[in-house]
Amino acid sequence: MQASRLPSPAFLVSVLALLLALGGTVYAAKKINGRTIAVKSIPGNRLKPKSVAANRLKPGVLGKQITGPLTGADIDESSLGTVPSAVHAQSADTAQSATDSETAVNAVNAVDAQTVNGFGAGCGSGTRPFAGACWEASPSGPATAPAAAVDCAARGGTLPEALQLAAFAGQEGVSLDEGDEWSGDISTVSGKNVYSVVTISAEGEINVTVSSNTRKYRCVIPLVG
Repeated sequence: MQASRLPSPAFLVSVLALLLALGGTVYAAKKINGRTIAVKSIPGNRLKPKSVAANRLKPGVLGKQITGPLTGADIDESSLGTVPSAVHAQSADTAQSATDSETAVNAVNAVDAQTVNGFGAGCGSGTRPFAGACWEASPSGPATAPAAAVDCAARGGTLPEALQLAAFAGQEGVSLDEGDEWSGDISTVSGKNVYSVVTISAEGEINVTVSSNTRKYRCVIPLVG
């Protein structure tokens, strides 16, 4: 019968070390608590997030007495870094919407405006907008070309240019006089106060006649006057 071998010294030492380690852990778990930890022995960056409840903090530890939830007044804004999502902050989007709304309102008001910088705006009765101005819907006259020009000037307008009058003749609902209408363009000058003026027919054709003849005419009034 073979005798049993005794444990080696190394094995006995390892078992003893294990027992001491386990015993120390149990002892630490039972004996170590907040009162046994030295003040300032654990830096704040070693604490696990949310491991310390707010109601366990000593009054004044955050610099002032806080009795309830933190508010904006409790936070020093200069201590905060830039918030990455600030570029897309809701308030910024709202501000942009407000700007767009104001622009839209101003645009509507501009269309409905009766005055611009104190001057009357828009086309009055008997006129229609065309080429950025107000054109008389029906011709006046007949009169000589100089008399027609004077009458339009007295009403704050002018005789239309020949090509503009020809274009106006092609608009829906517009009918020029069958006997042609005066434009404001001079064709030829034969002598003192003797000249020819371009006229436009009802079909938009360009003609020329002496200024002393009589033709009907329509005045072009600025949108703002």
